[in-house]
Amino acid sequence: MYRISEELATLGKQRIKECPVEGFVWGSGPENPAIMLVGEAPGGNEVETGIPFTGRAGKELMISLESVGLAREDVYITSAVRSRPYRWGTKNKRNGETIERKVNRAPTKKEIIAHAPILDTEIQDIQPPLIVTLGNVGLQRLIGAKAKVTELHGVLMETPILYWDEERGSFKKTAEVYYIFPTFHPASVFYNPSVRTMKDADWQKLKGLLGEGR
Repeated sequence: MYRISEELATLGKQRIKECPVEGFVWGSGPENPAIMLVGEAPGGNEVETGIPFTGRAGKELMISLESVGLAREDVYITSAVRSRPYRWGTKNKRNGETIERKVNRAPTKKEIIAHAPILDTEIQDIQPPLIVTLGNVGLQRLIGAKAKVTELHGVLMETPILYWDEERGSFKKTAEVYYIFPTFHPASVFYNPSVRTMKDADWQKLKGLLGEGR
């Protein structure tokens, strides 16, 4: 199993400690995975278990993986940000009481930059044969802010990707090209059920690509 160094993880935690985030979830998977999955950020379930995609969205992702003949053990799962970004919200209990609770939110650009060296290192070390981005955050982290999953889902791209240049303080394109396959985040089907048909079709396209050796 591959794991980034403790030093890099500690640096990532330090760089994000002033942000409204909690926990730290390590990437998970073998050194030579069939594919690498890049999501957004962990949620509450992931922070509790320390394992990426273990909540409701994780179950949806496992179904998609199974549909192409893969299991969790075959893939490397990571995300643009490794700590859970949250905001405070309220929830009404059945007894009428209103309580405050942490609610998941999308990571900010500052948070994505803070953890950029972690994802950069994982990609550089693992050299995945194919990167599947899950949702807009993972896609935009690698391709650029203008990329949209609604336009690019299900399309195999051969392209340089972005890495964080600490010295220049900006994202730069890699000299190497990578195979990127964007699709929807597994959680998207819960708040937009119409996405499911497109998401499932993407995974069937991916199955064909894997069967062809690409």
